[in-house]
Amino acid sequence: MSDSPTHPFRVHNFRCYWTARLSMTLAQDAMLLVIQWQAYNLARDSGMNVAEGAGQLAIIGLLQFVPLFLLTPFSGLAADRFDRRLLGLMTILLQLATAVVLVWATWSESVDLPLLFALAIVLGIARGFAGPALSALAPNLVPRAILPTAIALSSISWQVGRLVGPAIGAVLYAFEPAMPYAISAVLFCTAFGALALVGKVPQPAMRKDQRPIGAIVDGLRYVGRNRMVLGAITLDLFAVFLAGANALIPVFARDILLTDEVGLAMLASATPAGAIVTGLWFSFRPLHSQVGPKMLGSVAVFGLATIFFGLSTSLVLSLAMLFIIGAADMFSVYVRQSLIQLHTPDDKRGRVSSVSMMTISASNEGGDFFSGSLAYLFGPVAAVVAGGVGAIITVAVWSRIFPVLRTTKTFDPPPDVLEADQPRNTGGLT
Repeated sequence: MSDSPTHPFRVHNFRCYWTARLSMTLAQDAMLLVIQWQAYNLARDSGMNVAEGAGQLAIIGLLQFVPLFLLTPFSGLAADRFDRRLLGLMTILLQLATAVVLVWATWSESVDLPLLFALAIVLGIARGFAGPALSALAPNLVPRAILPTAIALSSISWQVGRLVGPAIGAVLYAFEPAMPYAISAVLFCTAFGALALVGKVPQPAMRKDQRPIGAIVDGLRYVGRNRMVLGAITLDLFAVFLAGANALIPVFARDILLTDEVGLAMLASATPAGAIVTGLWFSFRPLHSQVGPKMLGSVAVFGLATIFFGLSTSLVLSLAMLFIIGAADMFSVYVRQSLIQLHTPDDKRGRVSSVSMMTISASNEGGDFFSGSLAYLFGPVAAVVAGGVGAIITVAVWSRIFPVLRTTKTFDPPPDVLEADQPRNTGGLT
């Protein structure tokens, strides 16, 4: 009988990694929603109108996106050349320091817009290095036979953390404004401890004669040549960039649905609820067939639900649409991240993951800026509806210019990737 583990959670290193990534993402996104809520309320209470308040959310998104965008190519190279676990630990400490500052500032009632803007930049820097390092680390922790499940679980931990975190932040803020930041600090400590328990993982071999800029360009060229990876990455980039409903939840909560922090918590919880249900479904019923077409379909559903959310003036209908948005987004992430990781050789995973994280940032933080700017110019309802329409158009266009997305049936990697990863080191599994 083989001693090889049959599930990623039977691997000590992977359990620690999964706990660390979930804890870190929960903390990150709990803080982000509260930062947005505080910024919007500071703007409105200072006399700004709805459009001007939405503009402050656009600035928050832009200040996170710019450093992440500029640093990501270099952080991807770092993830391929240095200890991915150590890089992750350093970024967790930086984010922990940010949480501590926010606890103090909120508790002492000294929060203002310049402070929130400055800390948004720090978070962008930390996330720029954390994303590629941790995404590229997961495939090194388990045998290839269970690698697709490990990648799916890694994606689920990130996605659930990204979606549940805002709900935690909103619920805790309703009780005590400083509490979300305090809990985030605890979660960052948990993440640091869990990641520190991961044993040392050998780095993939890289060409010694290749200069850093050449290595970065090599990674970008690989993404450009691999139509599957390029299509999957850019599909998410444009669809989520355009349909940024979550970025405007504070605006809808206060000025359209006319609710308070409790309503904000419900709205923030609806999207993660849909993601969790979908994630649990895949944990029992993994997807095996027609993965490409189903990913395209999930993005179309994402866009359609976004349109209905934008048009809704009912809290119940808005909650239902956000639930569907979360479910569709999780479906897309599950397929997309599995395809990207499995279709990329290990020695390029850090750089390819950095490109993926850069587009995720462009779609999330950059999308926050785009949605906030549209809301400033045309109003929040028009901004969200137009974004949903744009996501559906993106699906139609991408299915034609990247036909491989329509024809991909399974997660199986191509032969050249399998050959590049042999022999594979699977040490430190127990």
